Amino acid sequence: MSEHKDFLRTIVEEDLKSGKYKEIITRFPPEPNGFPHIGHAKSIAINFGIARDYNGYCNLRMDDTNPTTEDTKYVEALKDAVEWLGFEWKDNVRYTSDYFDKLYEYAIELVKMGKAYVDSLDQETMKEYHGTVTQPGRRSEYAERSVEENLDLLERMKNGEFKDGEHVLRAKIDMSAPNMKMRDPILYRIRHAHHYRAGDKWAIYPLYDFGHCLSDYIEGVTHSICTLEFENNREVYDWVLDTLKLEPPRPYQHEFARLGINYTVMSKRKLLELVNGNYVSGWDDPRLPTIAGYRRRGYTPESILNFCDSIGIAKANSTVDVAQLEFAIRDDLNTKVPRVMTVLDPLKVTIKNYEGSEELEASYYPEDVPKEGSRKIPFSKTIYIEREDFSENPPKGYFRLTPEQPVRLKHAYIITCKEIVKDADGNITEIIAEYNPESKSGSDTSGIKVKSAIQWVDAASAKTVEVRLYDRLYKNEAPEGLEDLNPDSLKIIKNALIEPAVITERPDERFQFERQGYFYADPVDYTDENPVFNKIVGLKDSYAKKEKAPRGERKPQEKKVQIDGEVEPMSEAEQALFNRYTTELKLNNMVADILARDKQLSDFYLEAISLSTVNPNPVGLANIVTNEVARELKDKSKDELKFNPVQIGELSKMVEDGTISNKIAKQVFEEMVKSGENPAQVVEAKGLIQISDPAQISPIIDEIIEKNPDNVEKFKAGNTKLLGFFVGQVLKATGGKANPQVVNKLVAEKLQ
Repeated sequence: MSEHKDFLRTIVEEDLKSGKYKEIITRFPPEPNGFPHIGHAKSIAINFGIARDYNGYCNLRMDDTNPTTEDTKYVEALKDAVEWLGFEWKDNVRYTSDYFDKLYEYAIELVKMGKAYVDSLDQETMKEYHGTVTQPGRRSEYAERSVEENLDLLERMKNGEFKDGEHVLRAKIDMSAPNMKMRDPILYRIRHAHHYRAGDKWAIYPLYDFGHCLSDYIEGVTHSICTLEFENNREVYDWVLDTLKLEPPRPYQHEFARLGINYTVMSKRKLLELVNGNYVSGWDDPRLPTIAGYRRRGYTPESILNFCDSIGIAKANSTVDVAQLEFAIRDDLNTKVPRVMTVLDPLKVTIKNYEGSEELEASYYPEDVPKEGSRKIPFSKTIYIEREDFSENPPKGYFRLTPEQPVRLKHAYIITCKEIVKDADGNITEIIAEYNPESKSGSDTSGIKVKSAIQWVDAASAKTVEVRLYDRLYKNEAPEGLEDLNPDSLKIIKNALIEPAVITERPDERFQFERQGYFYADPVDYTDENPVFNKIVGLKDSYAKKEKAPRGERKPQEKKVQIDGEVEPMSEAEQALFNRYTTELKLNNMVADILARDKQLSDFYLEAISLSTVNPNPVGLANIVTNEVARELKDKSKDELKFNPVQIGELSKMVEDGTISNKIAKQVFEEMVKSGENPAQVVEAKGLIQISDPAQISPIIDEIIEKNPDNVEKFKAGNTKLLGFFVGQVLKATGGKANPQVVNKLVAEKLQ
């Protein structure tokens, strides 16, 4: 079940507890008139997630009541999206068109009850009669038709005897209702169009307000969950079901806030305009917010679902920063994908004192990623580096290669620039360098200190690849139309160079190109002859830097959490807090900034310090408050939390004392969110005390070393990065309970 119980799950639990329903049945009912987007992903996660959490099931139903816009390709795209996100629907896919006969029977019943009539007003008059928010509407004179006349006209409408718009079937409710949706809403309209499933049987089609609630009832749906735009439609939903006096149980509609993301449009009309106008390459263009687009770009199902979970389920519409979605994919890929070297803008480097060639062993993963895997990187006299990694006249703080400053080639040697070769126009075409043979990575005895390592590829063995650099499709935070499109949303590099193992060994489909970002082998255009990689996301959000607000102004959706970009100046009170946090309590600037600007979070932190009897370390406490507690306070007040500041102080102290690890602390915190129990009680009840006794840890290390002789041999041969692999395996074997510091020390000793 989801970590946080949202208001929808609270409703479901109350309905189960009261006996209102014996089984929870939800549905995801998209209209097949376009490809599903990230907003649909949120709805999928909610509807299928709630059904899963309460041992029910969710139907996938196509709301196919408008034959002029629907297509089987959209049906397939919707099915594919649900499956890709990891969900399964009950039985076969359902369609509103499956129920056309039954819906028509319900319409006849309403007519016979005097609750529906055939109206023949033209569209303009009908609109005039509808009234306004401040003025009641006026009922059509056709509402006085007899039941017999209405039934006759409705039958003839169904049989195709009238033109489009000549008649409609309306509910007879209240033309003076404050909710204008209740002013005799239209139930059926004439459409002389071929239906992709029903063929030409029908000349009338039900509108959403009539077809949706009855389809829910027919399927036995208990909770009809939709977005806030349908809030006013709920009265119509209830009226139809109540008026027909249908046997219980019946469904009830509940609304949640739809997903809005800055720099993004999710209007199907606008997305269709982009596709049909060839502003993008299709519904799966990696710049589109469609699930197919994210999938082709390289997003994972886990990242999409984690994003949906992180933004929560709210009752009020708001706009989410796209940086939050980008964080979700970075966070997911960080512990999964291999790191490799590529050069997008090559600059030739000739190492004049190097002869021959060799293969360098390099791990695909950094030490903090508990995965194994390595490759051989060819190295020879001529290599290519990224052009921006050399500067003839470096600015202050530039740590890469310069005429005076040596640099390390990652996984290889330290080189020094000896000569710069330029063309007739003064452009740098080549660097002549020397390497230090004693500076090989893993066995450096040169004594040379360098400030950074840069990526490179071997000229003789590097593979040429096409790299597609995607940026945001729109240049404005709140785009309106085509005029807001970002002209630089796609840059294609045809001759990028990449280390050969990426192509010849294909260790994965997704990679982190060192210092460039995360990339994905394009599932459509990638071939062995022409490898193509899509940029999924950069290593950090630098977009705010491009779109800085004028001095003194703050962009409407600008967030203080963005990595780059400017925020408004602190108030005097905030600055005073910031100064106290950084000087007196020794917090780093970023944590101090977060606390100083958020009064609720700051009050919580200060209360945890002042009321605590265990005197937690202010730095460790601040980390818990600005991460775990901040997440809980995002949509709640402090009074709504089940835990209190004193308990968080105790939790921080347990980490500080080594009673539990940081990883275990997260588990304990999750339990505190649900139950409000003291951390010590949680740790004792679940047996989560950290293992620091070497006598308990040593046998586990011995077993892991015995199972991985190849990695032991590689470590002893100089691949010291494998230390992280062994540490990770031990932590995994102990469920995160082993003390990482003790494990590191013992593993290092045993591998000597």
